[in-house]
Amino acid sequence: MGVLDGMKVVEMGSLGPVQMCGMLLADLGADVIVVERSATDADRPRPSEIYNRGKRSIAVDLNKPGTVDTILKVTERADALIEGMGPGMMERLGLGPDVCLVRHPSLVYGRVSGFGHDGPLSRAPGFDSTFISLSGALWLASQPGERPDAPLTLLGDVGGGALYLALGVLAGVLRAREDKRGQVVEAAIVDGSASLLNLMLAVVPSCDGRFEYIRSNGYGRHFVRSYRCSDGEWIRVESVEPKFYTELIKRLGLNHDERFVNGQNNRESWSALSVELDALFATKTRAQWRELLEGTDACFGPVLSPPEAAVHPHNVARAVYTTVDGILQAAPAPRFSATPSVAPTHVPVRGAHTSEVLSEIDLAAQQIEQFAKQGELRETN
Repeated sequence: MGVLDGMKVVEMGSLGPVQMCGMLLADLGADVIVVERSATDADRPRPSEIYNRGKRSIAVDLNKPGTVDTILKVTERADALIEGMGPGMMERLGLGPDVCLVRHPSLVYGRVSGFGHDGPLSRAPGFDSTFISLSGALWLASQPGERPDAPLTLLGDVGGGALYLALGVLAGVLRAREDKRGQVVEAAIVDGSASLLNLMLAVVPSCDGRFEYIRSNGYGRHFVRSYRCSDGEWIRVESVEPKFYTELIKRLGLNHDERFVNGQNNRESWSALSVELDALFATKTRAQWRELLEGTDACFGPVLSPPEAAVHPHNVARAVYTTVDGILQAAPAPRFSATPSVAPTHVPVRGAHTSEVLSEIDLAAQQIEQFAKQGELRETN
């Protein structure tokens, strides 16, 4: 059960953004059927593949005769299909949007790619960091004068890809339920990661060079910075508003030092005050600074690893993390008061639901058995 109970999605087995999008939809209660390739290790448990939790898996060989038509029949009963195979791949398989929408006119056909399905770079290879470098996100997220390094896949595959694909698919399904008309939803990571910048772009409404100032303004400030503690661990402060900054220097015993009292608006002093706070925060452990600053108006946070975050009292109280089959993972988000999402369950083995799904499309028993014997569709109990 969940807020998306009754919604059915076919996920064409792919990498990164599609897997994450499918997980998000399954977390919220959608019936997500992931179409995976047949493999000799189909019965191998895979608890670490968190992105497949809550889904049903069928294993297929799309190169075998009849398999594409079977997938089309599965798709005819779905609200949406999501794929990320790259421009032209689904069309070559005979599963492109033109074919699928003829068979099922109200289908929402969601696709995600790096550079998009048109434009000069549409067929160029790339990865998360190359997409966000083109969109402007990597530049804006990097510290001036230092090597631009991508923040994992958060800005690209996840933020600019999976989340925008999920949003687009849900919006498309809402529209299709109103007018019975399906459509193609394209989520390009370049587009999505650029869209994520709009809150920051609104600060500087013109491209006249002031972007460099806004970009650098977040760095160098002693009150917006990470500091190493005496035990080698890190903490973070972001005391941006004057009342928060006042609370920070008060708790640090610096509220009588004119340099710090006037230092928030004195850009020339930031570097020197940062050095002093480096030395101050290095005198105590992270736990000691937590005891002094956590939960106060100083706007403080300990820099935690995921295992540490999982046992933090706040996250424990909210059940932010859980463990399934020995694998740490975050619980479904966001939260719903009337239709709460179920807790994460076991990741299905590859092909575990092949017969079940094929039975739902009224495929005859002998045909299901034939698929299995030919190795086109594998089933694992």
